[in-house]
Amino acid sequence: MENGLTLYGSFINEIKELIYRHQYEAMKKVNTELIQLYWEIGKEIDRQQSEQGWGKSVVEILAKELQKEFPGVQGFSARNLWRMRTFYIEYSQNAILPLMVAEISWSKICVIMEKCKDLLEREFYIKMTKQYGWTKDVLINNIENLAFKKYMTNQTNFDETVSEKYRYQAKLAVKDDYNFDFIEMGIQHSEAELEAGIVNNIRAFLIELGGDFSFIGNQYHLDVADSDYYIDLLLYHRRLRCLIAIDLKIGEFKPEYAGKMQFYLTALDETMRLPEENPSIGIIICKNKNRTRVEYALKTTNKPIGVATYSFYDNLPDEMRSLLPSPDTIATIIQGVGSNEL
Repeated sequence: MENGLTLYGSFINEIKELIYRHQYEAMKKVNTELIQLYWEIGKEIDRQQSEQGWGKSVVEILAKELQKEFPGVQGFSARNLWRMRTFYIEYSQNAILPLMVAEISWSKICVIMEKCKDLLEREFYIKMTKQYGWTKDVLINNIENLAFKKYMTNQTNFDETVSEKYRYQAKLAVKDDYNFDFIEMGIQHSEAELEAGIVNNIRAFLIELGGDFSFIGNQYHLDVADSDYYIDLLLYHRRLRCLIAIDLKIGEFKPEYAGKMQFYLTALDETMRLPEENPSIGIIICKNKNRTRVEYALKTTNKPIGVATYSFYDNLPDEMRSLLPSPDTIATIIQGVGSNEL
């Protein structure tokens, strides 16, 4: 009897999963059809305005007629019709984008379209939104935090040390520079003061990291061969499902910092990592760094490590802008983004 109930329960769960799966596929198809509809409406508005010389009033009239014909159906406001026209005009310039955007919602398409003008930047955010299931708020937060530019300039060895399945999400989790404006601190400060400032403002720090991080502790104790070691900050990343060790330095990056971090990561993986978790990742945050020195230091490590700087300012500095790769290089990098699902 008990065995029969178990089989019956298993059967019900299978049917539930089947329904959920088909509902999800149906939603994707509906979204694809909706985006295609908006594309064709935008195309027709643009064509008629070009051929007939109609002005802005035609869109206002069209909106009223559509709302009258389809009462209760959202999406046919004059503002949204103008977005459809812009969507067609701007995305028809790129053969890839129209195919990609059909897999994300219209509201996210509008956010990317309105906040990002560069086609490669748009492609980056579309792929990231699709692959990692970003909500609209998460998407806006990443755009406002200049995730694209910081992704293009960050320094890690993740191509060699992180599995392909998680590589791009890991790269996105490490910025090239962190804004510590939330800490009230003078130019001259010690590492202990910097750490205390972060811990006392831990919520702001986790927001600056970009989401998905949880704080485990500071001065986290490791006992290795009866010797004591302490990690400045230990975090956990939900999407990557791994421990994140952070080492804070108030001076310039030194190659030996990478060796020390590799030791920490080995100890974490041997003593703390759970069987279902991914290998730990290290982030060394320094006041400044020589990029060539960082590149050479990371080549010799076999643990995933990123090296970043911290500053006190609101915008992306000019020196970081000058580090951005060429458009051709960026295009090559983005082609790899989103090629593997989590």
